[in-house]
Amino acid sequence: MSLIYNKRLVNFFFTIIFLLLFIEKSFSIEPNIFIQSTVNRASAALSSSFTKDEKIKELKNIAKETVDIKGIGLYTIGKHRKNMTDEKKSEYLNLFEKYFLKTFSDRLSEYTNPKVQVTGSQKLNENYTIVSSVLIATKERGEVQVDWRVYTKDPQNLAIRDLIIEGLSLARTQKEEFNSIIQSNNGDINALFDSIRNFINN
Repeated sequence: MSLIYNKRLVNFFFTIIFLLLFIEKSFSIEPNIFIQSTVNRASAALSSSFTKDEKIKELKNIAKETVDIKGIGLYTIGKHRKNMTDEKKSEYLNLFEKYFLKTFSDRLSEYTNPKVQVTGSQKLNENYTIVSSVLIATKERGEVQVDWRVYTKDPQNLAIRDLIIEGLSLARTQKEEFNSIIQSNNGDINALFDSIRNFINN
């Protein structure tokens, strides 16, 4: 077998690999399937034999892959972002990601085997779809309605922008809480930063 033939074979092989990767990346998934797949991954992690620390690590990985943490962070800081320098904004987003991942993973890690079933979806516009689901009831708690606000502007990169539990938006609630901290400290954004750091370190 000639060297030229070998080279062509190698080039052909890598071309096929590239096309397969491109096709996989280009495949757009429906928002309801995206959410069901995400909650199934989280449920599998929580019902596994992992230690609590291992579960938290896996939940954080899932969140990083499926949630638009930066987008939520910018939303929750609200009007105050207009008065922040680029340096302060970068500092805030770094703190918010740590805050979000700790909140998300700590709360979920207490569940042993949560079962969430997607029940439908409603396309609001080109950018957003609401996916409806229920947290199935157990002996300890009743059924809980959970809606997911999914950012769909890029069909190849869907992302969760909000979680609405029994009609209560978590992103909006967080925005109000952050604003309250800033307002009660004479508009000092550093008071919020200190509050977030205290939460992260405890």
